[in-house]
Amino acid sequence: MLKGKTALVTGSTSGIGLGIAKALAAQGANIVLNGFGDVDGPKAEVAALGVQVAYHGADMSKPAEIEDMIAFATKTFGSLDILVNNAGIQHVARTENFPVEKWDAIIAINLSSAFHATRLALPAMRAKNWGRIINVASIHGLVASAEKAAYVAAKHGVVGLTKVVALENATTGVTCNAICPGWVLTPLVQKQVDAKATALSISNEEATKLLLGEKEPSMQFTTPEELGALAVFFCSTAGNNVRGVAWNMDGGWTAQ
Repeated sequence: MLKGKTALVTGSTSGIGLGIAKALAAQGANIVLNGFGDVDGPKAEVAALGVQVAYHGADMSKPAEIEDMIAFATKTFGSLDILVNNAGIQHVARTENFPVEKWDAIIAINLSSAFHATRLALPAMRAKNWGRIINVASIHGLVASAEKAAYVAAKHGVVGLTKVVALENATTGVTCNAICPGWVLTPLVQKQVDAKATALSISNEEATKLLLGEKEPSMQFTTPEELGALAVFFCSTAGNNVRGVAWNMDGGWTAQ
């Protein structure tokens, strides 16, 4: 379905980003990966799906590096058709104790990077009258949790940005939508499970049940593969008139 298209997925060397990259690759899209840590492994996983794959190590807190990454994607594959803004970090603390440098970093990477990548990708998408911008927000773009001031503020911002971009391009072939997952068992969430297990002196299995039981009625994690399937839907012809949505995949979290 996406043969001949190019997708750039930020924060895609693991977790949600890699899951989405692989789902798009399975539909024929060439992929530009971005992120830290192991690069060869994720590149091999995507290439095994029969597409071309490249990597750019832009630090998503630096606008100049984001600009270079967008230019790299276009130069490497001739176009940038699908942009998935997924890069994110987390820090947990009460507001009065929240480190200023952590606030600045979370806003930069979770929110400002999506703005910079989007503003740079839009002109070419509009010129071709086709493009898909998919922002990986969070259920925390819709509701809040204590001790996550920066993350919740950033993800609410991502949802707002999504709506504005969708409206500004509503009469074109460029769509913009957000995915709002609940708990997804990524390395980021595994750290929270581990921390809860250590703090309460319980097993990881018990900590997982506690984590899910606090918010998610389904008592199960959403998977990166499920999120990837939703991204593919947004890119399909069935998604042509899906514009500005914040689509929650949260096991019933916001239905309560």
